[in-house]
Amino acid sequence: MVIFEAAKAITELTGVTSRELTPAITVLQLFLSSSKPVLRFAAVRTLNKVAMTHPMAVTNCNIDMESLISDQNRSIATLAITTLLKTGNESSVDRLMKQITNFMSDIADEFKIVVVEAIRSLCLKFPLKYRTLMNFLSNILREEGGFEYKKAIVDSIVILIRDIPDAKESGLLHLCEFIEDCEFTYLSTQILHFLGIEGPKTSDPSKYIRYIYNRVHLENATVRASAVSTLAKFGAMVDSLKPRIFVLLRRCLFDSDDEVRDRATLYLNTLGADGAIVGEPANEFLFGSLDVPLVNLETSLKNYEPSDEPFDISSVPREVKTQPHAEKNAPSKKPTGLGSPPTGPVATVDTYEKLLSSIPEFSGFGKLFKSSAPVELTEPETEYAVNVVKHIFDQHVLFQYNCTNTIPEQLLENVTVIVDASDAAEFAEVASKPLQSLPYDSPGQSFLAFEKPGGVAAVGRFSNTLRFIVKEVDPSTGEVEDDGVEDEYQLEDLEVVAADYMLKVAVSNFRNAWENMNPDSERIDEYGLGPRESLVEAVNAVINLLGMQPCEGTEVVPSNSRSHSCLLSGVFIGNVKVLARLSFGIDGQKEVAMKLAVRSDEESISDLIHEMVASG
Repeated sequence: MVIFEAAKAITELTGVTSRELTPAITVLQLFLSSSKPVLRFAAVRTLNKVAMTHPMAVTNCNIDMESLISDQNRSIATLAITTLLKTGNESSVDRLMKQITNFMSDIADEFKIVVVEAIRSLCLKFPLKYRTLMNFLSNILREEGGFEYKKAIVDSIVILIRDIPDAKESGLLHLCEFIEDCEFTYLSTQILHFLGIEGPKTSDPSKYIRYIYNRVHLENATVRASAVSTLAKFGAMVDSLKPRIFVLLRRCLFDSDDEVRDRATLYLNTLGADGAIVGEPANEFLFGSLDVPLVNLETSLKNYEPSDEPFDISSVPREVKTQPHAEKNAPSKKPTGLGSPPTGPVATVDTYEKLLSSIPEFSGFGKLFKSSAPVELTEPETEYAVNVVKHIFDQHVLFQYNCTNTIPEQLLENVTVIVDASDAAEFAEVASKPLQSLPYDSPGQSFLAFEKPGGVAAVGRFSNTLRFIVKEVDPSTGEVEDDGVEDEYQLEDLEVVAADYMLKVAVSNFRNAWENMNPDSERIDEYGLGPRESLVEAVNAVINLLGMQPCEGTEVVPSNSRSHSCLLSGVFIGNVKVLARLSFGIDGQKEVAMKLAVRSDEESISDLIHEMVASG
């Protein structure tokens, strides 16, 4: 135990070199052949961690670890497999695949998922071996397994198709064969959606039509509806297939499910069947991204009152708001009402806009672009609780200070926030609205507005001091003394950052949105982000810095991953759409490098996004 702990401690040293690792690796290698399972497990688990940062240092142990693939303890065998996949070279891939094939049937699904993720990383490392690895993935895809396991395999095949162009055709056919007997509706619909995007771009799109149309006859209504949409995409993208697609869609008009029938009718009309007049380009309709979050659209439609005025999609809030998970009935001294994020799914912009437009001092500021989440300016459990919401307009920034008095024996009057903007040169104070009275545990708002250059992402730091008149209150009778004392309370500083001028707006199809964006607006650069605790921390830091919406679940970094790609979208002030592709990598010294590609409606905004990263 002492020897193992000493070796493990050496491997966990920050900045340890390969030379310093050698004696520890030698000891762990001896443990791999121990008769005690606990020693074998401890050694292979430690070597698995070392392989993430120093794979070459572990290669000497590969022969010993290959013998552990057949270990009776399946945990040891799984760790041995994944370590070999991280440290193996291109010439050893075929041999490893043969050994893993026999091994997979003996382990539980959770272990299989770990192996699949390791194989995905290996294929991206050695793209020339995609045939061997793709065949392995397709074979295990046809075997028995639960949803999470099958989803991990499908996700791996999709990633390989996207990142290795030569793997596209074979990968799509493997997915087509899988949906022939797939028992999971979610996976079938996801694969059909992916086929609709990638299939029309292949050398022979017609060979996928049979697999897709089979779903219309043999599956449940959800999958049938998805298949109809996929067929329509082939018709929109491949003119030579359009007549055949029309025939298939017309057959779907007699389906037993109304959703399937409605989709078929809609797509026939959209694609111009029977001489129908096409109101807008079919490609834009089928592949274009929805500019508003679905949850916001759903809520707005539910709130829409039927009238002579048609529903206006431009009135739907476009910002995605995350909701706090507050404990029920938990006592809290923090501000409530407008001082805290609303509990409904609709973004707060509508609620705040109604409030601010009703105040004469601010009614002339124009349309509200964005309201931030509340920023705490006081520590918990202090005598006064204050947070601030930043309201962003084209030429103004308005601070809404939400204040709560937590002392029963006091009444605060003429409550204002005195702001020192000496570190915010581009801002000029233009209006304010003090809070006349602040009784105990009754939240109220004080406002302060600054003017800034129009359409510019002006940034700065603001020092805040709460100023008020204190009057004593008799808690038993509620009587307030006539005389008061002027007092001040120091608050935390507040920053307006570039991300405050960015709305989180998702796109439903990032790749299509990217390709439709002007390529001349693209700006690409590479950055060193310095040492980080993990890749997860680096990804989250950049997302928070830019204030953009992650797309397609790319904000989730796989465990133990040394590289990751992230897709972001948003709308910059002035209604400028912005898309960003980020590629991260982390080395053995935990130094993180990032490649950033940005496209937007305006080239100057693409440059600005890079400036935000460079200065942040």
